[in-house]
Amino acid sequence: MGGRPSVPIDVIRVFWLGVRAGLVIEEAASVAGVSVTHARSVFREAGGVNPIPAALVKGRYLSFLEREEILDLHARGRGVRSIARTLNRSPGTISRELARGSSRRLGYRPSVGQHKANGARRGPRQAKLAVNGRLRGEVQRRLRLHESPEQIAGRLRIDFPDDEEMRVSAETIYQSLYVQSRGGLSRELTTHLRTGRSMRKTRRKEGERRGKIAGMIMISERPAEADDRAVPGHWEGDLIIGSVASASAIGTLVERTTGFVMLLHLPHNHTALAVQEAMVTKITELPEQLKRSLTWDQGVEMTNHLKITEATGLDIYFCDPHSPWQRGSNENTNGLLRQYFPKGTDLSVHGEGILDNVAAELNNRPRKRHGWATPAEVLNKLLSKPHENTGVA
Repeated sequence: MGGRPSVPIDVIRVFWLGVRAGLVIEEAASVAGVSVTHARSVFREAGGVNPIPAALVKGRYLSFLEREEILDLHARGRGVRSIARTLNRSPGTISRELARGSSRRLGYRPSVGQHKANGARRGPRQAKLAVNGRLRGEVQRRLRLHESPEQIAGRLRIDFPDDEEMRVSAETIYQSLYVQSRGGLSRELTTHLRTGRSMRKTRRKEGERRGKIAGMIMISERPAEADDRAVPGHWEGDLIIGSVASASAIGTLVERTTGFVMLLHLPHNHTALAVQEAMVTKITELPEQLKRSLTWDQGVEMTNHLKITEATGLDIYFCDPHSPWQRGSNENTNGLLRQYFPKGTDLSVHGEGILDNVAAELNNRPRKRHGWATPAEVLNKLLSKPHENTGVA
């Protein structure tokens, strides 16, 4: 592993696929068949980041999570075309995957399909930041100014609009920082990141297990109108957590079309019942045309999602594991809210009136994507013209 010739490449991939799927190091080591001591050493040397590019390919290639979804749907008797519609893939892709990853004795296995797909792809390319000195210097300069990799990647497109060589993704910057074998950037520069960590954290704490929530409907089945943001009433939600001692939290709801924000008061705990009661209270205040859907991650606080839907009429969809970009509006809003509610503080000291005031302040901030109109103004305009803008008859 991690460059050791005695460990096969397929074992390397199985270990990192386990980590990426949310297993802690000990669990991923067991799945891959290597010792825990060896796995910890490999994880530490890689900075907590999968160093094998083939396992990180997205977009045109099926991901391991998609392969797990194929296994689940296929086991339930779904046909190729039905699976393809659910995953938004072509039937040919699903058919080839089932043939590639199946055996007579075991049937379809995601790990087999992933292994064969990885083996068919080309080897790793030389890291862009390792070979482009001009780009590397610019990224280093901006990191020292405490700009985030995402901010750097976005700003380079503005500052060098006609220079393709001065483009780099945020993930490539993270890879170069945390995976030293990728070259380019010194790990010392991680001190300028917001977290200041010298290696990436695993997604789950040791011993924590998150089971599937009964009755989940995945984001792949969410209406297309929610994706293009043309129709208001589709929301994204999450929690921001207070100090461990206080057990407090604030629920955040963001309307996708306008960016309009509502906050849920959870001063004592964020159990499924507490979230259910706070959400039902807030959602029932909305007009019917704004009760279309809600997208949330697979946190246990949404165990009562069916009861929320029954009480409010709001359809609830769940993100894929470890996919915060599927709630991009909400992730951005949670970052803004930390200006008001810093991490590690007792959120119970903020009463419901304070939360409403903070939400109002955000809803009345001018937004570039709205031509400097505010979310409140845009929402009011949409609601005043239902036939033209909201799709409501």
